[in-house]
Amino acid sequence: MSLNPSQSISDIHKIVIKSRISVGKYRWTKKVEAPIVLKCPRPHGTSFADRVFVKSGLLNLKNSLVLAGILFLIPAAAAAQGGRISGNVVLPSGAFLNERARISLQTDRGVKSSVYTDNQGHFEFSGLTPNVYQVVVEADGDRFEIAKVSVEVFPGAPSILRINLKEKKPDGPNSSTSAVSTGELDSAIPAQAKREFERASDASKSGRTDDAIGHLRNAVVLYPAYLMAHNDLGAQLLAQGKLDEAAAEFRRAIQIDSKAFNPSLNLGIVLVQQHNFSNAAKTLKAALALQPNSAAAILYYGLALEGINDLNGAEERLKTARDLGGPPYAVALFHLGQIYMIKGERAEARRAFESYLRDAPSGPNAAQARKMVGILR
Repeated sequence: MSLNPSQSISDIHKIVIKSRISVGKYRWTKKVEAPIVLKCPRPHGTSFADRVFVKSGLLNLKNSLVLAGILFLIPAAAAAQGGRISGNVVLPSGAFLNERARISLQTDRGVKSSVYTDNQGHFEFSGLTPNVYQVVVEADGDRFEIAKVSVEVFPGAPSILRINLKEKKPDGPNSSTSAVSTGELDSAIPAQAKREFERASDASKSGRTDDAIGHLRNAVVLYPAYLMAHNDLGAQLLAQGKLDEAAAEFRRAIQIDSKAFNPSLNLGIVLVQQHNFSNAAKTLKAALALQPNSAAAILYYGLALEGINDLNGAEERLKTARDLGGPPYAVALFHLGQIYMIKGERAEARRAFESYLRDAPSGPNAAQARKMVGILR
């Protein structure tokens, strides 16, 4: 089953499951309607479907189950607002940090933004474009080592962090009081192009997506080799569902620097959205060569493999994505449940759906997962 391009994202699709039940000499057909609410950031669908054949005892399912990807778990309004990172910095003892520490948000091309913790160690970044970021914590340089954590951000979805400080070794040769960037800003970027990029960031944080896109277009006109601007422009277009335009920007970014991870990941996401699963798998495999432990890249690689019917490969990657990413990657468990349904492994399917519900009891696929658990009992 797929979403018709003319349908609204609020449309409810229903699966009618027919099971023929026999008790003694009586036999009847029971119909169970399982509503599936599809929430996606674009009206012409990011879902893909497979036929499910389960033949076991009292149940015979021959229905298409919607395979829900990450990006259509988020309503369009939330996607336009950007993602968010919030967290707390804690002392080695586990107590909250009660002094100010500098928190820098970095991409693979340099520092994006900086904030300071409050008196309980809390910090937050909002209005973020979909990307992989590194959060760098600089507390008292005489007492603590610099802490660094990588995190993936998706539109409208919060990423919650708890960062533990480590005491600095007295004579450690590698101690430093300055942040180590994961990449250097291009020194050739003209000042006017940088100003356009900064205006785009401000507009994105305020939810003014069209303004952000306009400033980013200006930035790449002023400096066509502006990798970060091409990537962020692609991310904004992706959030608006303009997949072809987004893909073009990500490809330009990759041409500028073939070793830039974020554009490769984002292009892979677009290709999954476009159901171009074969090329998506190739692109995401290349991205994983740059960052093998990226939960987001592994997740989307699993979705791409699922799309080309490599169910064993998809199963392995989806398990890994959930293990690396934790509860924010609960959607991997939902996909695992559907893969086990396709394979006819009812017990494993039920366990996967139950695990999804533990991770995301009020998630967008929770109602469908509960219905499947009830059917599989």
